[in-house]
Amino acid sequence: MKFERPIRRSRGIMIMPMIDILFVVLIFVIFTTEQKRARAVLRIELPTVKEVPTSTVTESSSILSVDKLGTISLDEIRVPDIALLEAYLKAYVDKNPGRKLELEADKELSLEKLLAVWDALTRAGIPIKDVPARIRLPQEAGGSSR
Repeated sequence: MKFERPIRRSRGIMIMPMIDILFVVLIFVIFTTEQKRARAVLRIELPTVKEVPTSTVTESSSILSVDKLGTISLDEIRVPDIALLEAYLKAYVDKNPGRKLELEADKELSLEKLLAVWDALTRAGIPIKDVPARIRLPQEAGGSSR
């Protein structure tokens, strides 16, 4: 006995689900390319302040200067090693009680060296929030305006 099999007709390719998938892929591609373009355009610059010359001195302060190579000087006195900075700062506080200190760092100074300077300030008993920092631009690296 031979059974008759129904003939299956091919319905063709279902196009609606394929359009939905392609639409989702298209949206994904658009958003990822926009983010890549935005990342390439976004540049972060550290804020800098230009000094305005004035004839009156409101407060005298000392400068803790660090160049891009990590050379440290405290009021024209060169600190030979960053490990000795804490001792120099403690002696500075003992010798100059109440005198303000400013940090002048080169723009190209590595974050690791800057954090080491801040750590030495903290260990010497000088709160970081009391030490304003200025970023020295490369054209100013030749000398300070003070």
